[in-house]
Amino acid sequence: MIEENEATGKVKEIFEEIKQKRNIKSVNNFWKMLANEPETLERTWNSLQQVMKKGALDEMTKELIYIAVSITNSCEYCIKSHSSAAIKKGASKDMLAELNAVVGMANETNKLVESYQVKVDEIYE
Repeated sequence: MIEENEATGKVKEIFEEIKQKRNIKSVNNFWKMLANEPETLERTWNSLQQVMKKGALDEMTKELIYIAVSITNSCEYCIKSHSSAAIKKGASKDMLAELNAVVGMANETNKLVESYQVKVDEIYE
């Protein structure tokens, strides 16, 4: 990982932007690791800002979706970091608990549909 005190050039600029836009005192490990590839760091930071900003979906909803996908992909880091972000954006612990239940149920029924090879109903086509 590239620590903040070791960052130079583009990496240092992006680290400062991350801290300023997120109102945090230090950059987290994800960004420090991506800093080994400055172009990847910059592209990911820019893309994340674009996708996660308020649009047709509010920012908290986007965080909840991010958590759901992260649970399905078994990304502990992403689950924890985006759960924290969702709480900062207004999600409650009850909302996160319900999200976990929905993700678990969706994964279970998705696997049943796939294992039984259920044909999609015409009304959903």
